Amino acid sequence: MKTGIYLLFLCEVCVEISKADIKPKIPKEEKEENFLQRNKDVNISEEWDQHENVSKSFEKQVLEEFTLYNFTEKTANFGFNLYRKIAMTHDKNVVFSPLSVSALMATYMFAAKGETHSQIVKGLNLHALKDRENQHYLPALFKQLKDNITMNEELLLVQGTLSFIQKDFRLRESFLNLSKQYFDMEFLSVDFQNITQAKFVINQNINKRTKGKISELFEDLDRHNKLLLVNYVFFKGKWLYPFNSKFTEIETFHINKYRSVQVPMMFKSDKVTSTFDENLRCNVIKLPYKGKAHMLVVIPEKEADYISLEDHLTTELVEVWLRNMKTRKVDISFPKFKLEQKYKMKKLLHALGIKNLFAHTADLSHLTDQGYVKVSQVVQKAVIEVDEKGTEATAATGSEITAFSVPPVIKVDRPFLFMIFEETFKTLLFMGRVVDPTEM
Repeated sequence: MKTGIYLLFLCEVCVEISKADIKPKIPKEEKEENFLQRNKDVNISEEWDQHENVSKSFEKQVLEEFTLYNFTEKTANFGFNLYRKIAMTHDKNVVFSPLSVSALMATYMFAAKGETHSQIVKGLNLHALKDRENQHYLPALFKQLKDNITMNEELLLVQGTLSFIQKDFRLRESFLNLSKQYFDMEFLSVDFQNITQAKFVINQNINKRTKGKISELFEDLDRHNKLLLVNYVFFKGKWLYPFNSKFTEIETFHINKYRSVQVPMMFKSDKVTSTFDENLRCNVIKLPYKGKAHMLVVIPEKEADYISLEDHLTTELVEVWLRNMKTRKVDISFPKFKLEQKYKMKKLLHALGIKNLFAHTADLSHLTDQGYVKVSQVVQKAVIEVDEKGTEATAATGSEITAFSVPPVIKVDRPFLFMIFEETFKTLLFMGRVVDPTEM
């Protein structure tokens, strides 16, 4: 089975970016005898000084990695906070990328000054990590995280940022350079006065970079736009232990007590890592992808309410679930689904305390010196597709079932939540809920 997620972040804005120092990866500490053997011509004191420097460098690397874990924990909690704001607006399907939201808003950190900047940092839940002596510290962490994720060859995750600029609008040189350096931002000149041509150029570039998955994204544009930022994410994961399409059957999915739909339900009998939360009355299962990533699926009991469960989502809770998980043989039924959602984020971010960015009081003077500017809107579009395609079910050669024993049954036939994590630094890539698998 494979999962494809295609996500876009869109902003009609004027923004700027600061600088961050990314330190090169430091080699692991060498054994002392090997170190001395290769440096025979160096005197004893020099040998010790170099060895001590290697040790300090190794400690520095450990500290940086620890900081990156803290960073991903904070961004995940921002994701849970934003998810709750989205979930409160409707009772339908949800899918979005907390990582993409955070990365896009980080570009505003570069643009903003004063209270506008402080609100962004606090709204992203990153104020506890802010290094006041280095204003580029947080953007550096974003870059370091992106570099680590994209180095994973087994997990296809492509992320980038496009900036479409009105041809007569001037950006500060520092913003241009730093956004390229830390966010790999590409800048393209367009004429928003010519709506038809601008729309064609923008949609064509988005379609190309999302491998044709998102075309004609913009149906209309504002001719008063000066800058349009687009952050895109393309994710495609294959299950480590895929489902066999031969066992997929049409079954009933219960949306609520009064409504149900017929959906293609995938099935496999396999070893599954899971736990049951006694307090929240929900099953949590972990479905691994190839390439150090997994999907967590949270299924409330039939009498439980997924809405009340959403209020408790935190990184701490997820850690408790993962610690308590056991691997056992189960029969699991899981629906095929495809979701496509588009959100206007302005009010949602406003509710998280990011207010000045969208107001006339916005201080984005690091972006441009052309008068007063503000962000008019932030839009995200995400698509997730889950099915059983991919590697054929060679995992059928799992552990044997003891004679006469019946494996536990996990049937995902009612609304559930899902989260996709990259495991190296526990990065929350995507999350959402499936209320009706038959609706986009």
